[in-house]
Amino acid sequence: MTAEQYLSVLQKQGAPAVSLFLGPDGYLRGLCKEALIAVTLPTPEDRESGWSRWDLTEVSLPQVLDDAASMSLFASRRLVWVAGAEGVLPRGRAKQDEETIGAKELAHYLANPTPGTTIVFDCSRYELDGEDKTKIENLRKFFSALKATVEFPRFSPDMAKRLAKDLAAERKLKIGNSELDLLVEATGADASRLSQEIEKLALFLKPGEVATADTITALVPNARAANIFALVTSIGRGDRAKSLDILDTLIREGEYLPLALSFLGGQFRLALAAHEAKVKGAAQIQSHFSKLGYPIWKVRPEQIEQIMNAFAPGRLKRAILLTYAADQALRDTRPDDKTVMEDFVWKVTAKAG
Repeated sequence: MTAEQYLSVLQKQGAPAVSLFLGPDGYLRGLCKEALIAVTLPTPEDRESGWSRWDLTEVSLPQVLDDAASMSLFASRRLVWVAGAEGVLPRGRAKQDEETIGAKELAHYLANPTPGTTIVFDCSRYELDGEDKTKIENLRKFFSALKATVEFPRFSPDMAKRLAKDLAAERKLKIGNSELDLLVEATGADASRLSQEIEKLALFLKPGEVATADTITALVPNARAANIFALVTSIGRGDRAKSLDILDTLIREGEYLPLALSFLGGQFRLALAAHEAKVKGAAQIQSHFSKLGYPIWKVRPEQIEQIMNAFAPGRLKRAILLTYAADQALRDTRPDDKTVMEDFVWKVTAKAG
């Protein structure tokens, strides 16, 4: 089930005796955990005496279930949080017997769960698909007798942007569409970080003040993607002073400059390809590259469009050559990376003669 469905179950039916949480997202997991605590341990006294935490990478499943089956003298309600649920999976032949014992112990407990005790097995280590899919399926199989398995997939960029928009509205934060894209890009579409950064912006800005790209860049100093995004934008506008200022910020933050240069070069090449295909507007650009088997999220077509507006095809070809030259210079021992990148920005923002 989804996090929303689980929250609905908690509200209407109360907490399932045993649940399994799967997936890497921490934001919705945190909301479900808070709601679960509110339902199972409603008073401060309950939370002080009724909370238990185990980690299956450190203890065995039978030990956890023995604890859950024990009636407490001090707590009539208990919530047993079991991290590292992936610890039930065998790690070799020697572990297979332990898994079999654990499965039997779990089945025995589920047949007669302790009244007033709620158990949550939590696995946040694995993605729900990709290379981790087999491990996730093995976990599902082991815990198949549980009635509540809740999935917490990683947020897609579009999902993250919708969440950011909702959170900004809740906090009455004035922020534009492109700034939301920048914030999502800066946080890597991580929902927990998005929530934190929007809260930070809401506290920092005065009532009625609008969150700008500069504000976001200043308040999210470790979000290097935001500064690279801003560097692309300023170079696209041909704003040399701003570009050099952002470059200085990237250097002070310890950005790996060859990676930043590679990103810039990629944007220049995409912009040149879009010019040659005679596509205009972010929507056409996105559709064009998707048809070629190179899907790109909508924030990048907007960047590409900005570069196309600022750079004619001839100037783009020159920028690509400058990128190549800068890449070669960065591989040399002299001069230092800062000098190379400053020289690159100075040349790439020069007006065509």
